[in-house]
Formats: sequence, C-alpha cells, structure tokens
Amino acid sequence: MKKFINHVDDFLAESLVGFATVHADLVVLNQEPLFVRRKELKPGKVALISGGGSGHEPLHSGFVGYGMLDAACPGQIFTSPTPDQMMAAAKAVDTGAGVLFIVKNYSGDLMNFEMASEMSDVANAMVLINDDVAVENSSYTTGRRGVAGAVIVEKLVGSLAESGANLEECKTFGDRINKRTASMGVAFTSCTVPAAGTLTFKIGDDEIEVGVGIHGEPGRRRAKFEPADAIAAELLTAIVDDLKPASDAQLLVLINGLGGTPLGELYLLFNSTRAWLQQHDLRIARAQVGSLTTSLEMAGASITLCVLDAEMMRHWDSAVHTPGLRWGR
Repeated sequence: MKKFINHVDDFLAESLVGFATVHADLVVLNQEPLFVRRKELKPGKVALISGGGSGHEPLHSGFVGYGMLDAACPGQIFTSPTPDQMMAAAKAVDTGAGVLFIVKNYSGDLMNFEMASEMSDVANAMVLINDDVAVENSSYTTGRRGVAGAVIVEKLVGSLAESGANLEECKTFGDRINKRTASMGVAFTSCTVPAAGTLTFKIGDDEIEVGVGIHGEPGRRRAKFEPADAIAAELLTAIVDDLKPASDAQLLVLINGLGGTPLGELYLLFNSTRAWLQQHDLRIARAQVGSLTTSLEMAGASITLCVLDAEMMRHWDSAVHTPGLRWGR
C-alpha cells in the first residue's frame, strides 16, 4: 500500500485538519465530537446536515458552505459517523428553524442518523437518498444505495433553505428530488482502505464491475472491458428504465469520477452520454462533470440523471460557495 500517510489511525484527523486549514474562510473543524460546520451561519435558516464514512471526498465535508450544507459529520473510512457527532453538529448549526438530515441509504448511516434524530433536542427531519439503480439490496444496505445523487439533493435543497423555506418545505423538496434522480456506476479497479492495507476486491485487467457501490460492493455483473459508448449505454439504459423521463424532460447529467479517473476520460464519458441521450430523444438541460462522490483511488465513474422541473433548475443555477462546488457568487 502506497499512500500519503503517517500513521493509519491518524489519517482522518490529519486530513481534516489540512482541509479545514485550507478552507478556513468557509469552514470550522470541531474536534470532539468530530464535525465540520459552516463558518458563517445564517440566522433563521433551516440547517442542512449530512455525513457518512470518509473516503468519498469531497462528499460531504467539501460541500459545507453557502448554498449547500451547514455541517458534515465524517466517520472513519467507509464507516458511519456516530449519533453524538450528529447531535453536536445539529446543536452547533441550528439557528432557530430546525435541522434537515440528508442521509445516504446505508444501514449504519441510517441507524445512527435515526438515533440522533430521536435523541436531539433540535427540531429535525430527514431525507433518505437511494438513487443507485444497480441493485435493490447490497452488503451495506437494505434497499437501494445512496450515491452521487446526494450531491444534487444537497445543492438543490441547500439553495431552497437559503431562500427562507421552512423545515417541512425543505424535506418535501428533498424527497421529490430523490424520486427524480437515478445513478449507476462502473469500476475498473478496486481501492485500498488504509486500515486494511489490501485491495477491497480483486478484478482482472480486462474486467469491469458494472453497478459497483461506492464502498466497492458488487454490482450487477462482472464483465469484460468495453468501449466507453457501450458502458454508457448499459448504465443509461438502467437509469432511464428506472426514471422513465418524458420526451420533453429537462435532464441534469452528472458524470462523477470515483477517485482514480482522469478528468479527460470523464468528459469523454459525458460525450458518450450526450450521444446516447440524443439518440433516444432526451434533452440535457444542465451538466456537471467531476469527481464529487469518490471511493478513495478507485478507477471508474458513475452517471446520474435528475429530471428537473422549473423550480429545481432555478435552485441548481443559484449561487453556491463551498470547498468542492462553487459558482455564481
């Protein structure tokens, strides 16, 4: 294992200190319990909190800031944060309008966020993200996994919260976005969790894992390597079959790198996606390309489609200023 590490047990703590120092104009790191919060809180605004195992950066800490999250609770690599982190974060960022927890559908995350929700003195609600269409159940979940669709939910609901919406409105909007969002990924290589020191799974040089999870969970099938057009077609067929967008639908396309894929390849995958959608008379209204929901150094990518309406498009276009995503401000 070759990684920039001093001591495995200190990896997360040292990484977060570096992150918070670089982005000290936007975020504050709380050490005990561990969470990242927005530096400047907006009084009377619904606060958005997400979190999950580390190793998926910039998700979630990288999306703390104006127009997205108010706090993020990082767990150890691929391990859920604890309820005390979530409760402390909620208390720290609540300014009177309550807290919305945005949770990816993994058993540990869901259990711990539900415990925090029940025990917290802060008024709260929850949005569950389950956008992965690859498999119905996986080694980490009961039901569909939450993957890169979390970025879209955090951005759109973050904008709505900035506009002054109340807690119920933010939850309703988040649930609606989740239902209109679907993702599927493919892995070319595995990744190595520092504490394990070995590859999470083994895959041949001529093989791909179609429908892989962001922790390296198995997908739909192990297949021989194919050209980008063929890979995009398989992922998009599954996504479109799930969403069933109307012919006049306005689609947001997110091409997401899993950590080890060059940006040039991601843009090529977007071009394959564009061509497939055009062949199927589907229109791209907005697009985002980049490594936003990663799996350490795994090579591969995921495709996410979100069926936008006018309100969602307006909130996608609105200003955002976070370490990992920023425009319009």
